[in-house]
Amino acid sequence: MKKNNNQDRKFEKNKDMTKITDKIRSGKVLVSDGAWGTLLQEKGLQAGECPEMWNIDHPDIVYDIARSYIEANADMIKTNSFGGNKFKLKNFGLEHKVKEINIAAAQLSRKAAGKNKFVIASMGPTGKILMMGDVTEEELYDAFKEQAMALEEGSADALIIETMSDLDEARIAIKAAKENTRCEIICTMTFVKTVNNEFRSMMGVSPSDMANSLVVAGADIIGANCGNGSKDMVHIVREIRQINKSIPILINSNAGLPRYQDGKTIYLEKPEEMASNVDELIKAGANIIGGCCGTTPEHINKIAIQIKKYGHTTV
Repeated sequence: MKKNNNQDRKFEKNKDMTKITDKIRSGKVLVSDGAWGTLLQEKGLQAGECPEMWNIDHPDIVYDIARSYIEANADMIKTNSFGGNKFKLKNFGLEHKVKEINIAAAQLSRKAAGKNKFVIASMGPTGKILMMGDVTEEELYDAFKEQAMALEEGSADALIIETMSDLDEARIAIKAAKENTRCEIICTMTFVKTVNNEFRSMMGVSPSDMANSLVVAGADIIGANCGNGSKDMVHIVREIRQINKSIPILINSNAGLPRYQDGKTIYLEKPEEMASNVDELIKAGANIIGGCCGTTPEHINKIAIQIKKYGHTTV
């Protein structure tokens, strides 16, 4: 197994770099990256294997994924740290490696991004449910604090708390990140369309509920990821904008809804189709557009081209 030589190297971000929110306020529409899990699986990640451990064992592959999105004209890239909290890592007996894994994740993306692109470090849910008594608020706070501080140490510019369904967990994550790092804080939730054509998270949270709550909690940027293709994300952006006219919104949609075919999950929304919804997303009020499950560097490149085509400048 390849070991991560990045542990002994420091990839510095440009400390004078304009913040993401400043870029947005200047009128720019920014491009986020696409799926990480999809590409890791393509490169050999097996079911039941810890994706985050690839930061240590296969750093070259993780770096190549990050670099592929930079080369696709993304303005910001995430990190291979979605399940990097101690609760998720405990499932693999790796809870003692939280700091090492997350620092490595941020360093690899920083190496790919250089000093002129943003690193938005991924923090996913813990898998624990507060209302069920699985965990206490203090335990959640400590877990998110530990991960957030390690990601900042690895030179992340921002922390993206993503794929959330529970407002309480999202608020605790925002608080932990805000109080213990100097990073900008992004928080996105995942919504699905109900039989009444409304959008709700798994815990029943609406985009309006989210907008009210996460802004008060201190998020600098809010939005949605996963759960929907790019067309349905337009409705989610509109609902957020009815509640808040100014908060920056990030949208990372799937490449359509997943289908199970020939023993594997596939996504059928092609890069051109995804890019065709960019202008409607921007008109609805989105400020950052990228991808989630099933998206590739080609999807991101088409999104970037469409943004420039309509005169919305990027970094």
